[in-house]
Amino acid sequence: MIAASQPTLARAVSDARHHRARRWRGVVAGLVLLLLAVFALTLMLGQSFTPPGQVLRVLMGENVQGASFTVGHLRLPRAVLSVLTGMCFGLGGVAFQVMLRNPLASPDIIGISYGASAAAVFAIVMLGLDGSSVAVFAVVAGLVVSLLVYGLSFKNGVAGTRLILVGIGVAAMIESFIAYILSQAASWDLQEALRWLTGSVNGAQLGQAWPVLGALVVFGGLLLARGRDLEALRMGDDTAAALGVKVGVTRIVVIICAVGMISVSTAISGPIAFVAFLSGPIASRLIGPNGSILIPSALVGAALVLGGDYIGQFLLPHRYPVGIVTGALGAPYLLYLIVRVNRAGGSL
Repeated sequence: MIAASQPTLARAVSDARHHRARRWRGVVAGLVLLLLAVFALTLMLGQSFTPPGQVLRVLMGENVQGASFTVGHLRLPRAVLSVLTGMCFGLGGVAFQVMLRNPLASPDIIGISYGASAAAVFAIVMLGLDGSSVAVFAVVAGLVVSLLVYGLSFKNGVAGTRLILVGIGVAAMIESFIAYILSQAASWDLQEALRWLTGSVNGAQLGQAWPVLGALVVFGGLLLARGRDLEALRMGDDTAAALGVKVGVTRIVVIICAVGMISVSTAISGPIAFVAFLSGPIASRLIGPNGSILIPSALVGAALVLGGDYIGQFLLPHRYPVGIVTGALGAPYLLYLIVRVNRAGGSL
C-alpha cells in the first residue's frame, strides 16, 4: 500500500508545481500585456489623439510633423520614466517586505524615501542645486538612512518589527527636518521643493531615464540573482540557514540593492507615494501563496506609476502629479493592512 501510494503522491506534488508555474507565467504575461496596453494608450491619447501608425513611425525614428514633438518629446519620456521608476519602486519595496516577512516593511514606511527626500529638499532650498546634484544628495542620503535604521534596530540580528518601529521613528524625525527646511524656503524654491516632494514625472526627459535604467539593471539584476535566497528568508532565518543560505550576507545584499533602486528613483521622480508599499501585496494576491513575487511586483509597480500618471493628467477634473493619485490609493490600503496585521500577525 505504501509503495503504491508513492507514485500517486509524487504525481500530486508534480501537478501542484506545474499548476503554480502556470499561474505564475499567466500572471506575468497578463501584467506585461496590461503594461503594454497602458503604455500604448499614453503614447496615443492625451489632449489630442495620435494614430498608432504615426506613433510607430516616431518610435522608429522618423520625423512626423506634429507627432514627433507630441509623442517623442512629451509622451514617450514620461511613459518610459514612469515604467522604470515604477519597476524600481516595486522591486525595491517587495525586497524589504519579503526579507522582513512583514508587508509594513516598505521604504515608504521605514524612512528610506524620507531620507532621500530630505536631502533633495536641503539641496534645492539651502544650497540652490538642481538636476544631477540633487540626485546625488538623494541617493547618498537614502543609503545613510538605511544604514542608520539597520544599525539602530540590530540586536542579535534584525527583527522585522523592531526595524519597522525604528524606521517609523527615524521617518518622523526626518519629516520634522523637511518641514523646517520648507519653512525657511523662498517662494520660488518652495514651489520646486513641493513639486518634487509630491512625486511627479512632469517635464520628464529621456536622459533622466538612464540612471534609473542603470539602477534597475545592476541592482535589480543582482536582487533577482539572489531570488532563491530571498524566498528562503520568507520561511525564517533559521530555516533559511538550514537550507544553506548565508542569511547575513543575503540581508546586506538585499538592502543595498533595494536602497539603491529606491534612492535613484526617488532622486529622479521624487518619492511617489505608496508604490513600493502596494506593489508587493498586489502581486502576492495575484500569484498566490507560492512562487516568487519579485518580477510581478516590478510589473505592478510600473503599471501603478504609468496608470496613476495618466489618471492624474487626463481622467480627473484637474491635473495632479502621480504621487497624489498613488497616495489616494495607498492610504486606505495602509489602514486596512495595519488592522489585518494587528489581528492576525499576517505576512506578505
